[in-house]
Amino acid sequence: MIRLNLLAEAQALEEVRRRDPIKRVIWVAVLLVVLMLVWASSLQLLVIIANKDINRVQAIMSSKAAAYKQVLANRHLIAEANAKLAALHALSSSRFLNGNLLNGLQQTTVDDLQLVHLKVDQTYFLTEELKGRTNGSKVLPGTPATITEKITLALDGSDASASPGDQVPKFKEALVANPYFRSQLSAANQVSLKNLSAPTFSPDSGRAIVLFTLECRYPEKTR
Repeated sequence: MIRLNLLAEAQALEEVRRRDPIKRVIWVAVLLVVLMLVWASSLQLLVIIANKDINRVQAIMSSKAAAYKQVLANRHLIAEANAKLAALHALSSSRFLNGNLLNGLQQTTVDDLQLVHLKVDQTYFLTEELKGRTNGSKVLPGTPATITEKITLALDGSDASASPGDQVPKFKEALVANPYFRSQLSAANQVSLKNLSAPTFSPDSGRAIVLFTLECRYPEKTR
């Protein structure tokens, strides 16, 4: 018995079409496109969420801006106040006092030597104030006006000893050894002899005397 399949040709064509690799590639491509769209949508969602967070943080920062500026202003005022207090403390603790000078001279005596004139020359040099400023987020405190003090002490005296002039070096050594002058004068600015006259007769005592001038330069102080 012979059987004929009249649909064999059509079935073969259908089988070939079903196994066609192009169709599979198309399905894979469609699947990849769908996955890419899903990934892109997720990224867009993350961007939206991040933008919301950024806007929230910016709003918080804007609300704190005024308080931050006030804090910077307060820090500036505190720095200025501390600088002024330090300047006042330096002025009160290191200012020149004539009473201490006179007390030191009173404790420094040499026989037959007399001081006849004392001169204190005080010179001041002003440095202008520098205002505080803000550099970005950093506060740069200003500096108050300062004054540099230069003090020179001149001592004029007479030596009426048996050998006029011999007591002057002794008096100079006594000044250097005095606790007051030792604490006030530096090693480089001690007592120096500026003038020593030839022996002459004093009209008051009728004795031979030598006139001299000693100079003391105090270290410069900035207040």
